[in-house]
Amino acid sequence: MNSLRLYRDGVEIPQLGLGVWQVPDDEAERVVLTAIEAGYRHIDTATLYRNEEGVGRAVRASGIPRERLFVATKLMGGDHDRVEQAFDESLTRLGLDYVDLYLIHWPAPSHDQSVLAWRGLEKLYRDGRARSIGVSNFTAGMLTKLMDDTDIVPCLNQIELHPYLQQREMREFHDRNGILTEAWSPLGAGRGLLDEPALAVLADKHARTPAQIVLRWHVQLGNVVIPKSATPSRIRENIDVFDFILDQEDMAAIGAMNAHRRLGWDPATMD
Repeated sequence: MNSLRLYRDGVEIPQLGLGVWQVPDDEAERVVLTAIEAGYRHIDTATLYRNEEGVGRAVRASGIPRERLFVATKLMGGDHDRVEQAFDESLTRLGLDYVDLYLIHWPAPSHDQSVLAWRGLEKLYRDGRARSIGVSNFTAGMLTKLMDDTDIVPCLNQIELHPYLQQREMREFHDRNGILTEAWSPLGAGRGLLDEPALAVLADKHARTPAQIVLRWHVQLGNVVIPKSATPSRIRENIDVFDFILDQEDMAAIGAMNAHRRLGWDPATMD
């Protein structure tokens, strides 16, 4: 497993983690334990997912020392004016004393409270209750406003990113400002990406699955990536991407798939 260093605070984040969006709480413990047994050390949840309790049960039952697991959760859009209370509620559900990464989940632009929320996250960081703080689904303009009006630059921005939506300009913006890029829906959310003929060719070339080819592409771009699966075989398959290399021709073939096609919500309008 590769780890990347969060530029702002030096914390190391495992580059590939497990996303648990749409995993029911009563299944989350089994899914997360399967992932930890397969070698995952990074689990990404959120208040919005309603499975923090199951995730926390798995973390505590895993037998892995807490400091060797990286747990991320997120602040709901409706909680921008009550950050500390919302964070305390997440910790209670998780059954943990701290989280490794706390994110503003959505900027909710019509409410215009991102700066207020970020100041709350800054306090949690200074108090040592969140080892790192970042955002999710922020545009370059939103990040610029946040950086202009507050003290701490987000260490990471989690955005929709896959071969259909490669977000090159955002990745370049992140790089210029010392912000890591994290990809959600990295495999295209089951919307036909993995059936692309170009991926089948690469999968045959490397004796891998199309999903492994896409995840390896993310890794080589330097993205943090959090594929979601509840199927044990796919959980194990998704982490098995660190022992082969895509060459320049392979990377270019995937790069040519960019269609600027968003499969999830648009952060400019999602409230």
